[in-house]
Amino acid sequence: MTKPKDIFTGMDLLRYAMAIILLTHSIPGFFNGGVNDFGELYLNQIGFAPLGIPIAWAVKLSHVVSAILLIINKYIKLACLMAIFVFIVGIIMIHFKEGWFVVGGGRNGMEYNFLLICVCLAIMYPSGLSKK
Repeated sequence: MTKPKDIFTGMDLLRYAMAIILLTHSIPGFFNGGVNDFGELYLNQIGFAPLGIPIAWAVKLSHVVSAILLIINKYIKLACLMAIFVFIVGIIMIHFKEGWFVVGGGRNGMEYNFLLICVCLAIMYPSGLSKK
């Protein structure tokens, strides 16, 4: 007798939650000028000119692609690696200098990105890493 397949697992919950976070961090900026502002007012100002706006769009579009892949449960490692790359760059460029805490003990720190990286790693390796 075979074990029935779970309809909705904890890993599904993590994948969908990550997809929602990626989408809500990206899509509003497509319509309210946030992506262009990030490119022009931040990236261009710190030395990426004239590529700030294209880089900002690439970052936000990579979030959308990652989210879609997570939702359809395809190319999971690629989706998570793209997101992890953006989270690490965000830590280096923005959050590290603000400290650890997002709120409470600080503001805009790196703890949230750290958690998102850990969630991506858990999604990528649901059974953990093993010596084979």
